[in-house]
Amino acid sequence: MRVEIVAVGTELLLGQIPDTNSQWLGERLAANGISSYFHQHVGDNHERIVLAFRTALARSDAMIVCGGLGPTQDDITRAALAEVMNVPLDRDEALVATIREMFESRGRAMSDNNLLQADVPRGATIIPQTRGTAPGLICQVGLKVVYAVPGVPYEMSDMFERAILPDLLVRQRESGETSVIRSRVLRTWGASESALAESVAERFDALENGGRVTIAFLASGIEGIKVRLTARGDNDEDAWSLLGDEERTVRALIDEKLGDIIFGVDDQTMEDVIAEQLLARGATLAVAESLTGGLIASRLVDVTGASKWCRGGVVSYASQVKFDVLGVPEGPVVSAEAAEAMAIGVRKLLGADYGLSVTGVAGPEEQEGQPAGTVFVGLDLGDQVHHVALRLPGDRPRVRAYSAISALDALRRALERT
Repeated sequence: MRVEIVAVGTELLLGQIPDTNSQWLGERLAANGISSYFHQHVGDNHERIVLAFRTALARSDAMIVCGGLGPTQDDITRAALAEVMNVPLDRDEALVATIREMFESRGRAMSDNNLLQADVPRGATIIPQTRGTAPGLICQVGLKVVYAVPGVPYEMSDMFERAILPDLLVRQRESGETSVIRSRVLRTWGASESALAESVAERFDALENGGRVTIAFLASGIEGIKVRLTARGDNDEDAWSLLGDEERTVRALIDEKLGDIIFGVDDQTMEDVIAEQLLARGATLAVAESLTGGLIASRLVDVTGASKWCRGGVVSYASQVKFDVLGVPEGPVVSAEAAEAMAIGVRKLLGADYGLSVTGVAGPEEQEGQPAGTVFVGLDLGDQVHHVALRLPGDRPRVRAYSAISALDALRRALERT
């Protein structure tokens, strides 16, 4: 069963809103073993919508259309569907009554343009609306099927779970397909996408030639590069078993060629991993920040229960604060020595087991003879003090964001070695 998703709306093409519907639908389809090879965006133009629908039906078994079912002039999904089906639009008086009752229950009068939402391509089945006014549609087109749902995310998701997914699963069983798709994401920091691809190139090629698992690389900006493993199994147990085997293989290849750059799995953030490490040790952390200005502390306290292991932080942006509050010796503050002194100072000041610091040049101008992107991370682990020197790319916001996650990664690696 191959399902294509078509998102309708000129606002999507203009980048005015993100297409979260297609992302959500793709995840839900994959979780239920249903393949989706193509997603389309199309603006509010009748001819182009018809073309998009016909293209989807030519290469897929089913199509889910999001958007264009509202009451305004640019909501033309129904008319386009009717043309593709070669049938007229019929006004459903029962739907008219239902929509009118929805308005009246909210103490509002229904304007005439809402009548458009009761126009149904002849032969289509209605998906009743429970959260808004526009009903969804199930349209049989020859041997193919089209599901049309509103573009409002919570209306779309309700109709998908309530009507579309059950119908798709029945059709999938009738076609003899019972496979399950499962995915796992390995999250990395410290290597480029090309380096990651090269590290697993041999395995990638082997899987491309008939494997039941696929590998993909997802660049995620300041959150690093993700390596997504996807397995198709005969059942849930089979799919997870395939993923487990493949994860061990891919981890071994990456570790061998690039070192310990894998920091988490699936939705784990760098700060989640730090929290787990500190909790396992029963240890606490204090942070001193200069160029990041509180970004590290903000990330840390996003973790639920952070007060158990995060003592707090000091934003020592001005040099004099470093000297007076953290006990950093007078002298250059963009240096390895200053970073180490900051880590020692904040650990002692806040009574923590470990101290983490960052100082550097966010740019755009150089500072103390150091170019923009120069960063020093200080680490005080109680029985040892050291630093990590970095040269980070990008403009001022990127340098600051990269510095925050790089500092946390330096702490992660240090804790893993102890």
